[in-house]
Amino acid sequence: MATYRSRNALAGPLVPDRLATVELPRTPLGRRGYQPEAVDALLHRLAYELGERTRQLDQTRAENDRIKRALRTWQATVRNASA
Repeated sequence: MATYRSRNALAGPLVPDRLATVELPRTPLGRRGYQPEAVDALLHRLAYELGERTRQLDQTRAENDRIKRALRTWQATVRNASA
């Protein structure tokens, strides 16, 4: 799996346990909330990794379908050959 690379994002693949412990930097004293750049970087990374996982899942499903079709074809050939 490709890993998203960014200076502003966490290192390593994101997994649910790591996401639960993410701490975004706070804005400077006197302002409220999180730093928009940090939030944007995390959102971009989440979108990228979700897209990668979706692509991989689609590939896996396509490969499973291909293998099932090949197995059915092989089973039909073996049945016909033994008849």
